[in-house]
Amino acid sequence: MHRLLLPFLLVTAAVPAAEPATYTPITAQRLEQPEPGNWLMYRRTYDSQGYSPLDQINAGNVEKLVPLWTISTGMEEAHQAPPLVNDGMMFISTPRNQVLAIDARTGNIRWRYRRELPEDLFQLHPTNRGVALFGDRVYIATVDAFLVALDAKTGEVLWEQQVEDYLNGYYMTLAPLVVDGKVMVGTSGGELGVRGFIQAFDADSGKSLWKTFTVPAPGEPGSETWKGDTWKHGGVPVWMTGSYDPATKLSYWGTGNAGPWMADVRPGDNLYATSVIAVDVNTGAIKSHHQYHWNDAWDWDEVVAPILVDFKHDGRMVKGLIHEGRSGYLWMLERTDKGIGYLDAKPFVKQNVFTSIDAKTGRPSYDPVRIPHTGKRVEFCPSFWGGKDWPPSAYSPQTGYLYLPANENLCSALTGEPVKYVPGQLYMGVPIPKMEVFPTPEAKDHIGELQAWDLAAGKKVWTTTFKSHNWGPVLATGGGLVFSGGTNDRNFRAFDAKTGKILWQQRTNSGVVGIPVSYAIDGKQYIAVQSGWGVDAQRKQDFLDKAFGTKTNVPQGGVLWVFGLPGTTH
Repeated sequence: MHRLLLPFLLVTAAVPAAEPATYTPITAQRLEQPEPGNWLMYRRTYDSQGYSPLDQINAGNVEKLVPLWTISTGMEEAHQAPPLVNDGMMFISTPRNQVLAIDARTGNIRWRYRRELPEDLFQLHPTNRGVALFGDRVYIATVDAFLVALDAKTGEVLWEQQVEDYLNGYYMTLAPLVVDGKVMVGTSGGELGVRGFIQAFDADSGKSLWKTFTVPAPGEPGSETWKGDTWKHGGVPVWMTGSYDPATKLSYWGTGNAGPWMADVRPGDNLYATSVIAVDVNTGAIKSHHQYHWNDAWDWDEVVAPILVDFKHDGRMVKGLIHEGRSGYLWMLERTDKGIGYLDAKPFVKQNVFTSIDAKTGRPSYDPVRIPHTGKRVEFCPSFWGGKDWPPSAYSPQTGYLYLPANENLCSALTGEPVKYVPGQLYMGVPIPKMEVFPTPEAKDHIGELQAWDLAAGKKVWTTTFKSHNWGPVLATGGGLVFSGGTNDRNFRAFDAKTGKILWQQRTNSGVVGIPVSYAIDGKQYIAVQSGWGVDAQRKQDFLDKAFGTKTNVPQGGVLWVFGLPGTTH
């Protein structure tokens, strides 16, 4: 977590297409019911399942998969964004807020946008997790806290709107969520003393429509969970794109940890930290919430939005919210007319902090010796990077399984120190030299895992393990496959969705921390993913190399890879 200052300015510009580009506008109806061959938003569908129904590439022929074309992005650091595809036009974003429009058949670049970034920008997480599409526009949330609308055919800037002041620690890395002509974004900066929020803007004009803080001010619901003025710099960022239920007009967002890290300086439950909140997309009102764990002291932010899936639980069908927690627990919640209800929670990695979970409310109780606080070194498991960090899981309606990228056999120690708030500077209460990650003896066997959970049965059905830690987002397909990378050996893999057997792998230029997608053009199916290691995957690797006495070299530099079966050419 180093201060990264940009050594040069990136000029805002669009490189025009060699020939006029045709473009199919994105409608609200298409976002609700996307065509099987397109990937129109962050997780393809509003329910965040990360599933493509395409089945031309399947368990019987995936071993024949070959690279068709690649594009080097010219950028280092973590390439985490999914390629979005709309009727043959592909859009990717990269670190430093570059957007490329690409012919998804051939790999020819149509246009390129480069954001001009301030020279004094403090990039705590130099990445971008994707763009959003609506009408004939492409939307990107920037690391200097702007929302920008681009012309999808030319890359021309149509409008830009400042969301917050980056000098106060605010920045954005998430892909925007577009619903009914509203572009919703959330702010990062929880380690910099911000007060997090979600904000909606008019897709046509960029006008602000509503703004909802994730830390309530005095007199607002939940304010009683903050003492004194701790709410003013309470953190609770919104790192990741929300899910959405069109039937109820509610969007579901995961929230980050409160700040500073040491919970003894901000007593109380600290709503709405480490929670899922249900937000009315028309008004921004928080209609309900569930807090996964209260008064967080472990940096277990729970920013990944829950997956919306209907499944059978205790003999009845429920409208579920599934969240794989950084705390190491798999949370099963229910969307009801009365709000968010608790169903069950099961550990998916070893965890020694929670002593019990209330069967009715889902509220955990803690082992007091595992709670970090100011002035003392405290050990706990899993590590502060959690049993699972930001990389999204996937759900396959074909198998009924949830596919979860996990990290097992790692613990941490934190030593808290007093901290004073200074705008734009780290406000953590844990000096970086006093942050520890250490492996358990079992880590000699493996750390990374890809797990499959049968939601109806409420149990894990298979686990595939890796020596490396795992930072791989997951794609499930109708071909009975699961695709994911995430390991330091730079491999991108296809797994049998029923058994977890590795059926195919391709070594890439770097580590694959990008979100894989599948799309089809003219009856041909493709798999696309960005390879580009960096940010927390590299930082965690540094901790592990220190613990193991090793030196692991994972090259950086972003490359978009597109795969298909032999003969899939245009």
